Amino acid sequence: MPKIELETLIKTDNIEVVFDLIRSIDLHKISTKNSNEQAIAGKTSGLISLGETVTWRAKHLGVTQELTSIITDYQSPTFFADEMVKGAFKSFRHEHYLKIVDSNVIVKDVFEYKSPFGFLGKLADFLFLKKYMTNFLIERNEVIKEFAETEKWKSVLKE
Repeated sequence: MPKIELETLIKTDNIEVVFDLIRSIDLHKISTKNSNEQAIAGKTSGLISLGETVTWRAKHLGVTQELTSIITDYQSPTFFADEMVKGAFKSFRHEHYLKIVDSNVIVKDVFEYKSPFGFLGKLADFLFLKKYMTNFLIERNEVIKEFAETEKWKSVLKE
């Protein structure tokens, strides 16, 4: 099972804002403009919380897909996890850890997934899928960082 671990340093001590930006459906839409992700069912705007689901429609690797995930674990403002309920993967779990270090917020992503299609899925992981997912998460984190380090966060979160 492939596992992607990333750490992003965000130059703010406002862990609550960073936590909310990560949970924001509206910021997710902004941060995934390359795949044109749209929330089409469940929680479709605002902040997603424990037990809530969202269904995304997006174009990845040239294919339009739908994916539904649910928030399964939640400890504001330091941790939450979402897991796939339905979608292209056999399964996935995305954990988000936040902590303050030297007046900065460190966000750690742990993304574990299982590809479908047995051996062919494992081959896809090796050839391109893990790199594609890593880049997807890095791009998303860069947008979260940009919004958190400036006043842009106010455009997607209510003060």
